[in-house]
Amino acid sequence: MLVGKDTGTKLVASNRKARHDYHVEDTYEAGLVLMGTEVKALRMGRASLVDGWAGFDRSDELWLEGVHIPEYVNGNWTNHTPRRKRKLLLHKRELEKIAQATRETGRTVVPLRLYFKDGRAKVEIAVVTGKKSYDKRHALRERQDRREADRAISAHRRRGEI
Repeated sequence: MLVGKDTGTKLVASNRKARHDYHVEDTYEAGLVLMGTEVKALRMGRASLVDGWAGFDRSDELWLEGVHIPEYVNGNWTNHTPRRKRKLLLHKRELEKIAQATRETGRTVVPLRLYFKDGRAKVEIAVVTGKKSYDKRHALRERQDRREADRAISAHRRRGEI
């Protein structure tokens, strides 16, 4: 049991656009290697995952790139660079699975959520494939139809016609 630390999860940032633009196949929870000022900026709830993606380097380590964590306001000369590469911490078997999946054409790794879990910064990453524009339109249409049906049912219930 962690004493004196935060318990539970606290969402910092989510990438809602990723679920619109991609078909999510597998999700993984990864730890992050961060500097002190990055942790402080995240605790203030400031981050953007919109342009984020993950990729392997030559030594088969997974790195998170394109994620924007703004500089800590009260930081000094040791402040971090907002869009630097950050190492992801995963088990070796998970890294091998992700590497195998991304070797296939059209698959990539994107971050879905950035959060604190029991005081530690975590990122939820997903192996995804890109959606075509007609898939996006179809998903939007389904969501609108479902919303209209729910409205009709609730209006029907309000009138007492059940």
